[in-house]
Amino acid sequence: MSLSMALNVAKSSLQTSGVQTATTSRNIAGGKEDSYSRKSATVITGMGGTVQVVSIERSTDAALYKTMLKATSASAKQDALLDGLTKLSQTIGDPELNQSPAAKLGDLNNKLQQYAANPSNTILAQAVQSSANTLSSTLNQATTTVQTTRALADADMGASVQRINDLLAKIDTLNTTIVHGTVTGADVTDSMDSRDGLISQLSEEIGVSVVARDNNDVAIYTDGGVALFETHARQVSFQSTNVFNASTVGNAVYVDGVAVVGGSSSMPSNSGRLAGLATLRDEACVTYQSQLDEIARGLIEAFAESDPSGAGPNVPGLFTWPAGTVPASATIETGLAGVITVNPAIDPTAGGNLDKIRDGITYDYNTGNEAGFAERLNTLVTKLGEARVFDPNSGADPTNTLADYATSSASWLEFNRQQVDTSSTYQSTMLQRASEALSNTTGVNLDDELSKQLEIERTYSASAKLISAVDQMLQDLLNAV
Repeated sequence: MSLSMALNVAKSSLQTSGVQTATTSRNIAGGKEDSYSRKSATVITGMGGTVQVVSIERSTDAALYKTMLKATSASAKQDALLDGLTKLSQTIGDPELNQSPAAKLGDLNNKLQQYAANPSNTILAQAVQSSANTLSSTLNQATTTVQTTRALADADMGASVQRINDLLAKIDTLNTTIVHGTVTGADVTDSMDSRDGLISQLSEEIGVSVVARDNNDVAIYTDGGVALFETHARQVSFQSTNVFNASTVGNAVYVDGVAVVGGSSSMPSNSGRLAGLATLRDEACVTYQSQLDEIARGLIEAFAESDPSGAGPNVPGLFTWPAGTVPASATIETGLAGVITVNPAIDPTAGGNLDKIRDGITYDYNTGNEAGFAERLNTLVTKLGEARVFDPNSGADPTNTLADYATSSASWLEFNRQQVDTSSTYQSTMLQRASEALSNTTGVNLDDELSKQLEIERTYSASAKLISAVDQMLQDLLNAV
């Protein structure tokens, strides 16, 4: 090998070592960032043994990255659903505190039995009135909680859509930089890391799948197959609903006019925070509201009065509602739990008479005006204990007593909350494992990087010594001449 060739080899080695040192330093500096992937310099050998860095590559694992995105979406959905179901469980409270509709219904039954045993006792009549007021208020407040939870979920859906659009705009900018940089041969690995981080954040809001294309370009679709990003970001739209009542139907989320979350869609997204919020708003809350409405309807039905002569219609008794009728059996009357009240005809403060609980409100069952008349009260106790038919679409036990139906409603809510809690814990664990696996494969190990730097330093030292030797030999040659 000639001295000039040896000098070229040594110079190329020094230059390559400089790039490799910069790369390992970059890895050490970026190792603490979640979205950072390990970088490595691709070195090739040229003519005469010279070396050069032709590109900077980043460590990737498409399969693990896909698994991590899927786990992120699944975990976000369960977390959003669990948060909402936890809010709904406030209508039940601690079972030992007896704050649920089922507990209040049991208390009313007990007070009614006590009054039936001593129908001339005004204090016991007042206890029935107070218990009935508490029960109706509990149903009213539970409805308020359900609709507030729906409204909060709807507002959170609006915030989620805004975040999706913001993330897509940032991805659009980065993707353009990456494609142009790849075409011109620039180092775009940091930009690709940033884009992956943004896509990971996007997967929290909505389930996504990523398709790699030429020049490091990507296309992003929802897990239902609707394009979110393809060359450019697609517009995601949603119209929030400010006020919710039991009959309100929330709006869907659209991507370029295609419904992807909420409402009916042939290509729905089934994971991500948006899907969890929509499931809470449109399914869990609606089902629980229907159960509350069926409890309210069962109360009006159980305490309804019928004309002893058979000539008049059935009318509400102790419990009533603005329509002033007895709702059809086994049919959900949407929002009834929010408007059910105790009949003011038995409220002395509203000009009513407590004795009408015993004697009848619209129809007079105590024609003899007997102070010890208990027949009507015993009939009410019997009706409360009778099995009746509830709407099977309500999700609770459709054929049972009113008390058992209320208990099954509380059980339905708590069972679903526990199921989602278990699923949330599982998905969170899956996400942690997937993230760790991806980090172990593509992340930075400081020990490895420091070891590489020592190797590079030894190579640098050897190259420097070679240059020094060549320099000395050239000097000796010149001196000889």
